[in-house]
Amino acid sequence: MKKWKIVFLLVCAGIMALAAAGCGGSSGSEGKTIAYVAHDKQTGFISVLYEALRAAGEKSGLTIDFYESNQDTNAQIDQMNEVIAKKPAAIILLPNDAAALTPSVEKANAAGIPVLVTNRDIAGGKTAQVHSDERQAGRLQGEYMAKHLKQGAKIVYFLGDSAQASARERWAGFKEACLDKRPDITLLASTYAAWNKTEAMKSMTLWLSIFPQIDAVVAGNDDMALGGIAAMKGAGRFNSDILVSGVDANDEALKAVAAGEMAQTIKQDADASADTIMELVKKMVQGGQTTDDKKVPFIEITKTNVAQFVK
Repeated sequence: MKKWKIVFLLVCAGIMALAAAGCGGSSGSEGKTIAYVAHDKQTGFISVLYEALRAAGEKSGLTIDFYESNQDTNAQIDQMNEVIAKKPAAIILLPNDAAALTPSVEKANAAGIPVLVTNRDIAGGKTAQVHSDERQAGRLQGEYMAKHLKQGAKIVYFLGDSAQASARERWAGFKEACLDKRPDITLLASTYAAWNKTEAMKSMTLWLSIFPQIDAVVAGNDDMALGGIAAMKGAGRFNSDILVSGVDANDEALKAVAAGEMAQTIKQDADASADTIMELVKKMVQGGQTTDDKKVPFIEITKTNVAQFVK
């Protein structure tokens, strides 16, 4: 009887082990899945970076799961809670709000899940970081405008989101490279347009009704620059002599540069960022949280080199 009981217990234990192996994926996927938690949907830089990471992850045997919050901070916090509960090998976070997402990072730290922050800043917690120098993007725009604008030119400027350091840094870089070095250039107006084409169109339409002369439109991203162009076309005020500059090198902006409607866009190098991120992610998967901080340079795109970037 005792021998029978031992055999029975061993059989039950084996069945339970097989069931556990087939449920939930904890033994099969843990250590292989990376959560990519983005502040917005798969468009522009966010999408290009994700696709580059997904491809790089496949080569390394890692699956990249995409989460997006449509710029809703509370939704992103909920997603971080969901992700942490799933215990991925690491989290790549593009935070919607630096301060609001810090407790989520700290929660991941406490759970032993490595976190890498990119694209935007975070206010605390232990993270590795991969960023581009946002001020460099503004400097590249400023240097171009300082070189190409006529004497006494009048310009307008679109910032992104007032809560984000990237918007302020891009503006600061532009001011240093252009307005501080060319006092003859007049800044007619500037506003925060939330990185949004429609918001930029509204402001540009107002400015066109106020200012008879606008020689350049400079924007912290391509969508706002393209909003400025759309408003000028709608008002019958657009011509190729007006210099327009943005940041992101999205498909529409690249086509606008090729067509001569935009003078310049600044590319945030998603491929180089993906390589750097994947290098750090693999390091963290193997050895836990690091606090590495890597910078990826921006690339200037004008009519002279746009052909190599247009798809």
